Amino acid sequence: GIKYYPDIAGFFPGIFTEFNPSSGTNQKPIIQGRITTNEEKAVINVVNQSINSVVSILAKGEVSLPGFPSFSQEVEGTGSGFIVSSDGMILTNKHVVQYKDMKYTVILQNGEKYEAQVLARDPVQDLAILKIKKTGLKPLTLGNSDNLQIGQTVIAIGNALGEFQNTVSVGVVSGLSRKITAGGGGTIETIEEVIQTDAAINQGNSGGPLLDLAGEVIGINTAMASGAENIGFAIPINKAEKAIDNFKEKGEITYPFLGVSYVLINEAFQAQYNLPVNYGALVIRSEEGPAVVPGSGADKAGIKENDIILEMDGKKITGENTLSKMILAHSAGDKIKLKILRKGKTMQTTAELSERSE
Repeated sequence: GIKYYPDIAGFFPGIFTEFNPSSGTNQKPIIQGRITTNEEKAVINVVNQSINSVVSILAKGEVSLPGFPSFSQEVEGTGSGFIVSSDGMILTNKHVVQYKDMKYTVILQNGEKYEAQVLARDPVQDLAILKIKKTGLKPLTLGNSDNLQIGQTVIAIGNALGEFQNTVSVGVVSGLSRKITAGGGGTIETIEEVIQTDAAINQGNSGGPLLDLAGEVIGINTAMASGAENIGFAIPINKAEKAIDNFKEKGEITYPFLGVSYVLINEAFQAQYNLPVNYGALVIRSEEGPAVVPGSGADKAGIKENDIILEMDGKKITGENTLSKMILAHSAGDKIKLKILRKGKTMQTTAELSERSE
């Protein structure tokens, strides 16, 4: 499929906008985009019932410059989040609160400010869970992102560019199960199975909710494609719910982990590198680390650099059925069967998935 290389909407070291909470707290929501008269009533209803549950997040502190660890700079950044429990649990993007040494402040719609504790950062998805000391809050209702249809109307709410709270943009679901490469703070991550939308997602409304016309959250705004208009992305809410449940059970967000770095093979990749197959996962080292993590399940199973993992549990590894997608359907401790191609010969091996956390 098409690869998008987006700018993460929100937090970039050195690129920040002036943030003045008092300038926007009492302003009416600004609705961007063209909507029909029939849609307008539904959108206004959703905005009115949801807006008080959307918060602004202010980050302040010193961070090291990427590539220059001995140098640091004082920075400020803004993003959005939304309330998911009456006792102060808030969901946002990981990149909005990625720095452990920074101070994070949550600003409610009425202008009240609360110091935020980062409870957990998702090691795989661009998600984070915050907590403030406040009760009696109104949480948003979480919907079901598995039932989305291309073309259905969606509403994105956030703190666009840090200048105006309650900015609302309207669009449609443009695509499902997209894969994006997202970067921020000197790191690059691939996020799979995201929602594509043409609702305007700008720097600053990262972590805000993407809602349907029933007022239920179906995604978390996370990125916009660089150099392209009307292309935004959101993480499906079902993935976030799974992460929240995981945190409540274990006190952190964990995932099953095989321990390989790989590149998906397709016909173009096969032709370029003269590979014997046009599918599978080529185990290869990356800038972040080795091809096979020492001591991991993959290492113990005998997987080596330049192996091609053809199948997992009898299913071919393809662009639609990726290795990471299949692994995430399992739990730590599960054993998986892998079919491997090595120097022209196929072989079978069994690997046990370990647990990965932040």
